Amino acid sequence: MRVITGIARGMSLKTLEGENTRPTSEKVKEAIFSAVQFEIEGRRVLDLFAGSGQMGIEALSRGAASAVFVDRDKGAIEIIKENIAKTRFEDESEVVQMDYLSFLRMNTRTFDIVFLDPPYAAGYLEKALDFCGQFIAAGGIAVCEHSAEQTLPEEAGNLKLYRKYNYGKTSVTIYRKD
Repeated sequence: MRVITGIARGMSLKTLEGENTRPTSEKVKEAIFSAVQFEIEGRRVLDLFAGSGQMGIEALSRGAASAVFVDRDKGAIEIIKENIAKTRFEDESEVVQMDYLSFLRMNTRTFDIVFLDPPYAAGYLEKALDFCGQFIAAGGIAVCEHSAEQTLPEEAGNLKLYRKYNYGKTSVTIYRKD
């Protein structure tokens, strides 16, 4: 896994070993960032269910102002910190070891872009989407990676489905806050 473009272009990133983390494939990551390329510059990013932190790091590499990385797994947090240090994004990053729902309930900040890539079968995505609209800035987006078998609603709180893409067994649904 590597950073696709931007100031950290080509740098390889570590991933957590084992079955607990499913990194976004290069193909899907490239497609996501092609779809949101004009949304990133100067934006505040939340990488929820961060895993290795690759989505937030890619956004920082492409000019995002800041990124908050949230994951409950201690091993994932260590990998995220290593990847942030390797790409030299420490000043723009905050790493939080916490369950996603606890983070969403206590969060008081506003984000422009939220990346949501939870374990597919866990049912976390719908719950997270319900909270996200509360702290996504006007015009902001939520980028959801999920199983192609899963159908997401047209609306989630004050977020409206904007676009949907399919990549084999994986789908990406983007919501926008008006």
